[in-house]
Parts: sequence; C-alpha cells; structure tokens
Amino acid sequence: MEIEFTDANFETEVLGSSEPVFVDFWAPWCGPCRMMSPVIENLAHEMEGAGVKIGKMNVDENSETASKFNIMSIPTFIVFKDGKPAAQSAGVQTIEQLKAMFK
Repeated sequence: MEIEFTDANFETEVLGSSEPVFVDFWAPWCGPCRMMSPVIENLAHEMEGAGVKIGKMNVDENSETASKFNIMSIPTFIVFKDGKPAAQSAGVQTIEQLKAMFK
C-alpha cells in the first residue's frame, strides 16, 4: 500500500525509517506522473511484505522537501536507506527499473 508523504511526516516516515523507503515525487498536472501512477501502485502491491515502504509526495503541496532534495523534474523517484538517498531516477520507468533501485 502506498503511503502519502508530506513535509510534516517526511522526517519520521522516510528519514527516520529503519527500512528502505521509495518516494515518488509527483504532481497532479504532470502527464508522465499520471502514467506512472498505476506502475507505482503495482510496485507497492508486489513489494508488500518485503520490508520496504513505498509512497508518493505531491511536490506542489510539499515544496519544502522537494526543494531540499533538489527535485527539478517530475516524476523523480528516490530510494532512501538509513535516512539518505541511495538511488535516484527520473522520468517514465518500468516496474523492473524501479525494483532495481532497491539493490
């Protein structure tokens, strides 16, 4: 299940997490972001129980965090491990490419 990350819960849910966290930085007006939405849902479903968190952050509503991580284009995907970015990718991706970010 996808988690909704916000400026308010980012530190606790992402940076303070003991498990890897996948964050999809997106916006509702972004065509490629809308294309990726079902892929992210499938990723969350497939990785359920795998010891990872998967969620989305609307950059329009949470500009503080997006700015902190220099999100310049969307969609941008970042996997955080131990509170630090461990892998990053942008643009339309396959589910296999997204899964590979956890390795």
